[in-house]
Amino acid sequence: MTTSNVVSSARSASPLGTLTVIPWSSEPSAESAGTPFLMAYSLGDGRDGPEAGQQAMRAALETMGLSVGDRLFDLAKDTGINASLLVEGGSAVLSLPFLKVQCPVPAEWQAAARESGQVYFLCSVRPWPGGAPGRPVDEALLRAYVSDEETLAACAHVMMPARRLQG
Repeated sequence: MTTSNVVSSARSASPLGTLTVIPWSSEPSAESAGTPFLMAYSLGDGRDGPEAGQQAMRAALETMGLSVGDRLFDLAKDTGINASLLVEGGSAVLSLPFLKVQCPVPAEWQAAARESGQVYFLCSVRPWPGGAPGRPVDEALLRAYVSDEETLAACAHVMMPARRLQG
């Protein structure tokens, strides 16, 4: 079970509404610590309703140079996209032009991010009111949402380098 993290509850001020970030990882194997995933989505509670929120999220992603559903971006190769991820001390710090959040991550997620050096980030334009902030999310519900073809087609897919503090 994992817990979603609230980014902004100022839904009356933003067409995006409450943005939420949730981490999970694939099962580790003998060869790998698994794949770390991080997903951002809206609850669909923006000031102008869920449909306007979807349009606003799509526009925000396109302004960054990302597209929805048609390709996997790799920030190690695709330059000019203003996005970064810092993984340190049990947290993932995600920075996008419209979103800055520090998200607690489980130890197995952090181990997978360190081993692979990257995180598979999904940013959905499709709202998910079922993943409410601060409440545990049942693995079966999360799996159903993130593996749904409509959800996957409504996401920007990005491989992000998992940066660490150096010193």
